[in-house]
Order: sequence, then C-alpha cells, then structure tokens
Amino acid sequence: MKFGIRAKLFLFVLLACAAVVVVQAIAMRLVMERGFLGYLNQQSRTRLEEIVPRLAQAYAVRGSWDFLRSDSREWVNLVLPFLQEAKGDPALQEAASNQTGALTRVGLLDAQMRRVVGNPGIDTHSIRVPVVVEGRTVGWIATVPFEAVLPKNDKRFLEHQFTALTMVGLGSLLVAALLTLILARTLLRRVRDMARATHRLAAGDFASRIADGAHDELGALARDFNHMARTLEHADRARRGFMADISHELRTPLAVLRAQLEAIQDGIRSSTTQSTNAMHMEVERLGKLVNDLHDLSLSDVGAMAYRRVPVDVGTVLQAAAESMRQRLDAASLQLVLQIAEVPLIVSGDEVRLHQLFGNLLENSRRYTDGAGMVRVGCARHGAAALILIEDSAPGVPDDKLEKLFERFYRVEQSRNRATGGSGLGLAICRNIVQAHEGRITASASQWGGLRIAIELPLIR
Repeated sequence: MKFGIRAKLFLFVLLACAAVVVVQAIAMRLVMERGFLGYLNQQSRTRLEEIVPRLAQAYAVRGSWDFLRSDSREWVNLVLPFLQEAKGDPALQEAASNQTGALTRVGLLDAQMRRVVGNPGIDTHSIRVPVVVEGRTVGWIATVPFEAVLPKNDKRFLEHQFTALTMVGLGSLLVAALLTLILARTLLRRVRDMARATHRLAAGDFASRIADGAHDELGALARDFNHMARTLEHADRARRGFMADISHELRTPLAVLRAQLEAIQDGIRSSTTQSTNAMHMEVERLGKLVNDLHDLSLSDVGAMAYRRVPVDVGTVLQAAAESMRQRLDAASLQLVLQIAEVPLIVSGDEVRLHQLFGNLLENSRRYTDGAGMVRVGCARHGAAALILIEDSAPGVPDDKLEKLFERFYRVEQSRNRATGGSGLGLAICRNIVQAHEGRITASASQWGGLRIAIELPLIR
C-alpha cells in the first residue's frame, strides 16, 4: 500500500506528538509517585534518625528490648516527642501526631529483624534506620512507607489525577492531529500547484508561474521556478526571433542568386564579370552565415577544437588588425594600433584568437559610421593581457550592453542596420574567450561607440 505525501507527513507529525504526550505522561506519573512520595518517605527517615539516640540510650541502660515488649507506653514515651508536629499544648501534640499517622506507622525490630513493638506491618522492606550501641547493631527503628498506608480517599485522588492527566494527553493528541492535518493539506496544496505548473512548463507553456506565498523553503522554490520559467520564456522568444532572422538572412542571398541565375538562363542578362562577382559575394555571405552557425553550435557543446600553445597575443592582434586595414579604409574608418612592445604570452589557439579579433573588427566595420575610427590595443594588466577594441558612434544603449553576448540576441537600434550580420559573431567571441579561461565585457567607448575589453591570463 502506497502512502501519499499528505498521509506520510500526517502520520509522521502525529506519531511525534503522540510520543511526546506519552513521554510526558510517564514522566508526570514518575514525578508524582517517586518524587512526591519519595519526599515524604525521606522526611520519615529523617525523623527516625532523630529517635535513634534516645533508643540507643534506653537499650544501653536496660540491656535489651524486653521493657518495650511488656509495656507499650514506654515506646510511646520514647518516640512521640520526635513525631509531634504541633506546638504548645501536649494534648494537641498527641492529636496531631495521630492524625498524620506517624506514630502508628513506626515500629521497632530487634537485631534479628523480629518485631519488638509498634506497627505490625514493619519488616525488612520497611524504611529502616539501625540502632547502634557500642559499635553493635542492636535493632532497627522502622516505618511503613507512606504509599503503603495511604488512605483510600488519597489513593482515589491520585488515581483521579492520573486519569485527568491521561485525558489531557488524549486531548492534546487530538489537537495535534487536527493541526497536523491542516498543515499537511496546506503544504500539499502548494506542492500540487508546483507540480501542475511544472507540467505546463514541460508542455511548452513558458508563461506558467507560481505564487510565491510565504517566505519559506517552498516560497524560495517557487521563486526559483518562476526565474527558470522567465529564462526559458526569454530563450524561446530569442530562438523564435533568431529563426526569423536566420531565415531572412538565408532568403536574401538566395533570392539574389536565383534572380541572377534566372536572368542569365532566360537570356535577359549575359554572364559578365560584374554579375559573377555579385553572385560570388552572395555565396560568401551564405558561407559565412553557415560557418558562424557551425562554430556557434560547436562552441556551445564544447566540441570546437583548440590547439593551445604559448602564443604572443599582441602579435596575433596586430596580424588580425592589419588583415582588416584595407576593408576598414574602404569603409572610411581610421585604424589606430597601440600594441604592447613586450610580448604578452598566453596559452591559446592562434587560429581561434585570430578569428576572435577578426570577428570584433568586422563588427566595428559594419556598425561604425563613416569618417569614424577603430582603436585596437593591448597591454599587461596584472597577471592578464588586456585587449581593447573601441570604435566611434553609433553606440549601444546601456540597458542592452549586458545582452550583446547572449545567444540569439540582436540589438534593434542603429547598430543593426541592413548591412549587419547574423548576430552570431559576439556569441562566438564570448565562447572563444571562455575557452581560454578569459573574460569579455562590453561598455560605451569615449568616442560614442562600443568598447570591447578582453582579459586573457598570462603564462609568463
């Protein structure tokens, strides 16, 4: 038989409460029986010890206990003064002693544990104090335990107390059961809400949310779930936008190629160098898009190949910048180089680093207005090599800088004109930097454009 969470929680808490109630009931009974009655018996023992010197003196004078066997009044005269509880009139003292039952509970045993005088119920199990004369035990003064002579009314009172205690325990257990049931139902309702929201999320409903509720562990779990749902919702929107952008990027060059080829096939246009170059440019555009998609997919799953060796990052950066100089000049952009004179040796893949810098420079070429500038530099920064690539206007809004390196993200502002690329370059750059244990950040440049900063750890 399988139990649900509510049943398990209910039984667990109920058993815990029942155990507490049972332990409390046993403890209270022990306190009543052994604590209170034990206190009374200890008081009796103290009184017996007060009588012992007088009994020992009487035995030493008489030489035996025979004088007590023949005259019980002698016994009363010996023990009564020590058992009196009242003060003042002797008659009141005797009455008080008899009311407490102290005198009737006390008796005397000889050295062989035979009763001499007093209560006939005293024996070896009674509360006893030895009477010692000249180093020899000549007898025992004893008293019957308090619980053995407890009046019936008193016993009945104790039983009533124990019964009342049992009823209080059962009532407490019932209240605990009701509170546990309410708690179990409340917790289970929240868990079921989470389960339903999880099923909706798994079915593709990324707008599914859970009410935070109380500030406890379940509330924290609900907030984490909502954060995950928002992240998935954002990723889904980005994926849809990315697919729309990619389909547009693929459709545009294909449409140009089809138009050129159909015009040549229909004899409307002859195959010239100009038309061939135009088709070649579109093929290159398609090829770059496919290569970017391939590189991004490989870097995302960690399958992009890296052959890391000691390499001077300044040399690689200068080579990438020089290879882009002609294209930057064609875009009326001034290239400014500030390469460190000392080698900056990092553990890296020269081909991937060249791809990284090339992508960033290409990004600046596409999105920087004409008659602008691109500044490239590197220097030592503590235990890292700091690479900076900055350009002039236009820039990126501050609220979008942190999203530039996200997959599928494209800025819908002036830096995303029709001349822009697929929006995959910076995502690939981020993955390459992370593969080199580095860090890449974006911020506004002092010339109104974008500033990309890369830190790569130096090996020497």
